[in-house]
Amino acid sequence: QVQLVESGGGLVQAGGSLRLSCAASGRTRSINIMGWFRQAPGKGREFVAHIYWRGGTTGYADSVKGRFTISRDDAKNTVYLGMNSLNADDTAVYYCAAGRGFIATKQVSEYDYWGQGTKVTVSS
Repeated sequence: QVQLVESGGGLVQAGGSLRLSCAASGRTRSINIMGWFRQAPGKGREFVAHIYWRGGTTGYADSVKGRFTISRDDAKNTVYLGMNSLNADDTAVYYCAAGRGFIATKQVSEYDYWGQGTKVTVSS
């Protein structure tokens, strides 16, 4: 079992920045990928970014490329999502996810564990 706890969400004005954290505990050795997803009001869960835990290879949704950065801290078993140039379209509940898979990193089904989410609200 893996537990994920997100933090760092809040209210930020358009153009601002925010950094989300996801602390993993439990059987973290089973994790191969970590990802961030988000769900805006009235919409489905959307892939944001992923990172391979072992090698650090990253991937991003087109909508956040150049603005968001996913990173990790091995010592803390923590993954971060740095968000810059935020706009109203980024308003959503952001979820941290961990998976044992390797390939379908943009798919919800690839991830086995999920955090409770942290809300990001961007004011215009």
